[in-house]
Amino acid sequence: MRLQTLLRGKYDALNAIMTLHSGAGGTEACDWVSMLYRMYLRYAERHGYKTEELDRLDGDEAGIKSVSFRVEGANAYGYLKAEKGVHRLVRISPFDSNARRHTSFASLEVMPEIEDTEEIKINPEDLKIDTYRSSGAGGQHINKTESAIRITHIPTGIIVACQNERSQIQNREQAMKMLMSKLVERKEEEMLKEAQEIKGEIKKIEWGSQIRSYVFCPYTMVKDHRTGCETGNVSAVMDGELDAFIVDYLKKS
Repeated sequence: MRLQTLLRGKYDALNAIMTLHSGAGGTEACDWVSMLYRMYLRYAERHGYKTEELDRLDGDEAGIKSVSFRVEGANAYGYLKAEKGVHRLVRISPFDSNARRHTSFASLEVMPEIEDTEEIKINPEDLKIDTYRSSGAGGQHINKTESAIRITHIPTGIIVACQNERSQIQNREQAMKMLMSKLVERKEEEMLKEAQEIKGEIKKIEWGSQIRSYVFCPYTMVKDHRTGCETGNVSAVMDGELDAFIVDYLKKS
């Protein structure tokens, strides 16, 4: 009860749509995105949330360049909004034959899933809709038909994509939900003149802009630079134990 009183935001009770992007670090950064993706899936599993992958672009050699997924459950956005920002990894790279220490970055964008709202009206003439073949592993259907959808909102330049569903119609419906959510975020930012009110400030995915550091070597520590919360149990954090960081952020924000 005490924790839920911290969730006072207009959209805190809604589902969350999360998007991870690799940053500085090449293949190592793509691998870091795949690690973070697993971490959030494990967090969702621990809390009884349902997850669904919406769009994914695999790395050239390993890992994931970017992935969008939905987290469905009570107050999913309220809790997970604490995770938006740049995440930094320090470890001995498994992709380096000289076993040198590498630093990698990935950014996480979190937005509420908004089904429909009277606040935003989307003019069909403002949309550019492209279809393409879904990528990745799948059955006979997935790579043979142009079921994947990419929508560009011309006035704002916002681009959303979905390729998870089997039919073009279903992918279009999901992409429109994502577009609606992004447009609502944009309107909130303009009204409140505070970039962190809904979407948060997405900085460059590089040194000096991270919200949290995950150090695997020469010592083990995960530290949130916004709140000072830290732990030496890196394996537990990577297995989805994020409550300490999320609660501390909600209390101090």
